[in-house]
Amino acid sequence: METNTRIDIDDDEIDLSEILMLLWHKAWIIAISAAVVGVLGFVVSNFFITKLYESTTGVYILNNDQGGNIAYSDIQLGTQLTKDYVELIKSRTVIEKVISDNALDMTYGQLSKRIDVNSPTDTRIINITVTDEDPTLARFLANAVREEASVHIQNVMNIEAVNVVDEANLPTKPASPSILKWTGIGAAIGIVLSVGIITVFFVLDDTIKTSEDVEKYLGLSTLGLIPIREEEKPDTSKKRNKDSKGAKDRGRRRDENIDYDVVKSDQNELDYEVDREGIIEMGTAQLPDLKDELPEAEASGEENAKH
Repeated sequence: METNTRIDIDDDEIDLSEILMLLWHKAWIIAISAAVVGVLGFVVSNFFITKLYESTTGVYILNNDQGGNIAYSDIQLGTQLTKDYVELIKSRTVIEKVISDNALDMTYGQLSKRIDVNSPTDTRIINITVTDEDPTLARFLANAVREEASVHIQNVMNIEAVNVVDEANLPTKPASPSILKWTGIGAAIGIVLSVGIITVFFVLDDTIKTSEDVEKYLGLSTLGLIPIREEEKPDTSKKRNKDSKGAKDRGRRRDENIDYDVVKSDQNELDYEVDREGIIEMGTAQLPDLKDELPEAEASGEENAKH
């Protein structure tokens, strides 16, 4: 009799409380999954992903055509022109000039992807950030782009000067990948996967486990529950130890040239069966005497055959 019986369940309702209780009891599985995938994210981000460094420099652009007098209209106009300055900094003219002047082994597209230009809200300060695997090269490129962009902006926009706010810094820590971020994402993925798998197995499991399942799915009332226990097996260890000890003693004195189960005569006319159980009862002291009795048994057999 099987303890669990599988049936077809027509009721597709899912008890949310049962799922929550199941997840609570399986919390250790969820925790292990989060830890394993989190450690995997840490290892991947720390050892398998190339580290990138960022160097940033800043410039301040102001159109001062009125002998040092700065009007509010100039500031407002300069703020509106910030987007134009950003596009000029990343223009093909500036980037290709940087590549040619410094004999860089890269194309316009490759260098353009490494440059990010942004401006803080409501300011005329423009930050130029360059990303590279080498922190020293990142700082060098940021300064080179700033210098070429300053000249290009002055020529195109008729700006008197582009002032340097910050020189490019030498990064000491990689900007990406973020080890903490990758570890957190890995842990979150482990939690989602484990919860999803546990929930799917719970929904697909149509096994009757409790008396409530019988009443819910079969519409029958249970009168009682009978626990099923496995029958206890008798302890035969002492008996086996005793028999093995006696067998070892008999084995020391056993003659391997004699078959004690069946003794045959030379003429193959008579078979004399020797009861092994009888030998065991007689003890090991009588085993050597059996060798002496074998010729007499064969001779007696021959005489009986003649009569």
